[in-house]
Amino acid sequence: MAKSLLFPRAGGALYEYAPGKAGSFGVPAKPFTGRIAFSAAHVVCDPFADADPLHHAQIDWNSTLAYRHHLWSLGLAVAEAMDTAQRGMGLDWNRSKELIRASIAEARSVGGKIACGAGTDHLLPGPSVTLADVEAAYEEQVGFIEGEGGQVILMASRALAACAKGPEDYERVYGRILGQVKQPVILHWLGDMFDPALAGYWGCKDDPNEAMDVCLRVIRANADKIDGIKISLLDAGKEIKMRRLLPEGVKMYTGDDFNYPELIKGDEQGYSHALLGIFDAIAPAAAKALHALDAGDLVSYGAIMEPTVALSRHIFQKPTYAYKTGIVFMAYLNGRQPHFRMIGGAEGARSIVHLAELFVLADRAGLLADPELAAERMKPVLALAGIRP
Repeated sequence: MAKSLLFPRAGGALYEYAPGKAGSFGVPAKPFTGRIAFSAAHVVCDPFADADPLHHAQIDWNSTLAYRHHLWSLGLAVAEAMDTAQRGMGLDWNRSKELIRASIAEARSVGGKIACGAGTDHLLPGPSVTLADVEAAYEEQVGFIEGEGGQVILMASRALAACAKGPEDYERVYGRILGQVKQPVILHWLGDMFDPALAGYWGCKDDPNEAMDVCLRVIRANADKIDGIKISLLDAGKEIKMRRLLPEGVKMYTGDDFNYPELIKGDEQGYSHALLGIFDAIAPAAAKALHALDAGDLVSYGAIMEPTVALSRHIFQKPTYAYKTGIVFMAYLNGRQPHFRMIGGAEGARSIVHLAELFVLADRAGLLADPELAAERMKPVLALAGIRP
């Protein structure tokens, strides 16, 4: 058993916490088959690079790619260069191209499934930006990914959100891009809780149901070019409603990091596949649960998944976009990377109280692979906040 640690509460009071036994989910002998499950993957920064960490942070390629191999070994697919990789919040398009090229090559070497984010983040929103500019930016990124042999995840565009006058502009842009893709893409509807710049997406500022209607029109008009849609609205009811309205053959990929167990399990009318940031942090448990679902063992599925929800809701608490800090912290605690540093200095985006509670919830969910190692790694983080035994 690991020795107890001194953890802080809000206001400064301290309490002792001793982590329990190591989690043991194992590496599956064969892949699960009942669901497609993408884990959006984080990047590991190079802490020794002599560069501006806010604007020119460098990637530790060995650790970053090793994490993708970890996900593939569990049967998970990798969603590359997404918001979990701090896309648009530290990871720019030039660095994303390097990441996409390297990850596609690694996926090919092991037969791993991968899809990559294409957006318009090299086009800064501004009053002079036109719809044609947005289309050209999408075309550049889609062309790069498909040129590397990758599947595209068509990400939401800040530039489009800024310059579109209404739903018809979204239908124009998406129709043009989808008409050019070489293979079916995954659309990505990211709510403004993840990125405030995407408020009012689909040209509907105050009516999410109208926004859904616009999105469904785009899908129906281009169904042969769409593999599925990931929605990240943190609203299970809206996802289920939309899932039931999708054309035949178009998949729903849940991006709901609050309600994923029930959405993946599904109901008598269908289920969601997964494209989740939290699967980066809970990968061993997620894989084990999906094997139980394959076997029809809903009791085991629920018993594995349920404790992860409290952890996920904590990691994704407001401001939601700061969830990447918790994802990287989990990798650090579990020895998947040697340090707790992030591109853009994002390791400072959560409080020590938040990180301590994250440790506790991860332990309760059996997600600390080696509690003694996790405790040792927690100590310098606590010391940085002035907490010493």
